[in-house]
Amino acid sequence: MAKMYYEKDADMKHLKGKKVGVLGYGSQGRAHALNLRDSGVDVLVSELEGTENYKTAKKDGFTPMSIADVTKKSDVLMVLVQDNLQPLVYKNSIEPNLKEGKALGFAHGFSILFNQVVPPKNVDVFMVAPKGPGDLLRDQFEQGNGVPCLVAVEQDYTKNALNVALAYAKGLGGTRCGVVETTFREETETDLFGEQAILCGGVTQLIKYAFETLVEAGYQPEVAYYETCHELKLIVDLINSRGIQGMRKVVSDTAEYGDMTRGPMVIDQEVKENMRYVLEDVQNGNFAREWIMENLVGRPVFNAMLRQSEEHLIEKVGKKMREMMPWLKGK
Repeated sequence: MAKMYYEKDADMKHLKGKKVGVLGYGSQGRAHALNLRDSGVDVLVSELEGTENYKTAKKDGFTPMSIADVTKKSDVLMVLVQDNLQPLVYKNSIEPNLKEGKALGFAHGFSILFNQVVPPKNVDVFMVAPKGPGDLLRDQFEQGNGVPCLVAVEQDYTKNALNVALAYAKGLGGTRCGVVETTFREETETDLFGEQAILCGGVTQLIKYAFETLVEAGYQPEVAYYETCHELKLIVDLINSRGIQGMRKVVSDTAEYGDMTRGPMVIDQEVKENMRYVLEDVQNGNFAREWIMENLVGRPVFNAMLRQSEEHLIEKVGKKMREMMPWLKGK
């Protein structure tokens, strides 16, 4: 079983007197910076001048600086710029200003695991990965709750890296509900697999195939959209709050019987074998190499697939149907 940490296991004294630099003021960066500041941490933030995120940081009371300046002035850094930008940002702005004994933090292990960022041996390298989007992280913190986090230490130069990481997680509110100890490898591989096999890739492909099956059988696209896409959120919310069996207790007996008898006919052993291939591609680095190369050559495949997906009938029908549901606006 995984090792868990809670409020009593983390001490904010490990961040006392230190400056914590949050690099990137997107959804996660904003939540990290505000939660840490409200927890009594001295926070510096970095964001590109002139951007909307820069303006938001100023409205929130920060004085955004360059990544180089934040790195120079901070004792603990949290790198929250996009994965594909991290190698260049690290090489140009972080590495030249990374002094002995500093702590370099990440919310995802991709760049470290696949050697896109190779820190010097005389710094700590840790991870604190909240298991939720930035808006939720901030919202739960303000309500006195928290979002569970993963914590990992890749490099422990000072012999205090775990304490710093746990203090950081506590500052985010993570220890209020539980922090799970992991490794950079486990977090990265399970995260990539989850995104590809179900959370993004698997779910979207399942929705499209189900939608196409109904439309090709002569059903109206609008009705097909409701049944294969719109109502998915209702089921996911039930699973999220009650678990799979809890969801089954809420839906009709007809739906429950169809779930247990027809679900394995659609998602059969062959699908599980395909998932194993996807996992192998993550574990052996094939996916990482492919994605890194795709970015290096200007994302031609990525952009072509994106354009093709935008032309799918479900996107056109879905846009029309969502306009009929004003409560969805802004979500």
